[in-house]
Amino acid sequence: MPWKDRGINQMREEFVKRVLSDEKSMSALCREYGISRPTGYKWLERYKNGLELSDQSRRPKKIHGVALETEQLIVDYRKAHPAIGALKIHRILENQGHKDLPCVKTVNNILKRNGLVTKEASQAATPIKRFEKEQPNEMWQADFKGHFAMANGQRCHPLNILDDHSRFNLCCEPMNTETFEEIKPIMVRIFKKYGLPQVFLCDNGNPWGTAQSTGFTSFEVWLMELGILTIHGRPLHPQTQGKEESFNRSMTKELLQHATILDAKDARKKFSEYRSFYNKERPHQALNLDTPAQHYQRSPRKYTDVISKWEYPEDCELRKIKSSGYLTLKGQGYFLSEAFAEKEIAVRKSHIQGCYSLFFRQFRIGRIDTEKRVFTFKRAYLIDGDPRLRGGEARREY
Repeated sequence: MPWKDRGINQMREEFVKRVLSDEKSMSALCREYGISRPTGYKWLERYKNGLELSDQSRRPKKIHGVALETEQLIVDYRKAHPAIGALKIHRILENQGHKDLPCVKTVNNILKRNGLVTKEASQAATPIKRFEKEQPNEMWQADFKGHFAMANGQRCHPLNILDDHSRFNLCCEPMNTETFEEIKPIMVRIFKKYGLPQVFLCDNGNPWGTAQSTGFTSFEVWLMELGILTIHGRPLHPQTQGKEESFNRSMTKELLQHATILDAKDARKKFSEYRSFYNKERPHQALNLDTPAQHYQRSPRKYTDVISKWEYPEDCELRKIKSSGYLTLKGQGYFLSEAFAEKEIAVRKSHIQGCYSLFFRQFRIGRIDTEKRVFTFKRAYLIDGDPRLRGGEARREY
């Protein structure tokens, strides 16, 4: 009896009812309907279990041992976050409570199979050796990411600040300029929220450093008043601020390449969302796939608007810097920096013949050779515990 003469489902139902009525043997009915005995028993079993007799989808429930729903979950997350790799996707989905996830290698294979991994990206994913401070707030890293044009035609200068130990992003703020006047209120806000670091690492550009080799910036002097040492990376060596450079690259790949920034308000909103994702959701390989927020804690050093008077040792002579940035020593004028204008520094005879050391609060800021009438160095060092010096090298002067 050809199945195509009537509806297939109708014929299957008729077949199983005749089997159940013992009208003929299973073999005879199978020959009559032109099907094999295993097929006949299959339809009989389905009928007894109350299942539909229509054809079931032949689509596999698993591909390469992974449930289709799980593979789609991985693919969807990658499409939503194109720059997040297999290792971090695995951890993020795990943190979200998803069960029965495949291993990281399989996740990576799923991304490749769906055309979501480029050859260049695979070659770039090479392990690197990392270094970090032992505790949060020992050092912060700061940098302006390269400015870009927003949809309204104005330029955006993203200011990013990270904690060296935890990689926690303390600031991701769109700025109009790269000036001390604009960043100071932002820095005050961050200091009030997170406390003060011991060291602040930045490059030599505005507003942190100076293109001139003669003097200190207002930013450096302000941080010294707060008890923070400013350290500058060597010119043309961005690897000194490797964590900051890494964050800038991640921000570009994970946000800026896939988002249209309309204006400053839109930038502030999108930067804030990315900062939250980076700190609280995105795993970090250098942190054993923990998030930065799991490793960061607020600094115990509190910010204050009131700068207290500093007490210097009795053998120091106090000098007030002129508005021009000069001080006079043994009848000779020496330019220190206009950033110290009207501020008081201490001068004391050095252990080096003919030299005098200059101090500002707990920092040694220079040495003058009065015989040669020149500065032998002009740079800030912590008197005790400077991270750039070993042993008692810094303590001898104070």
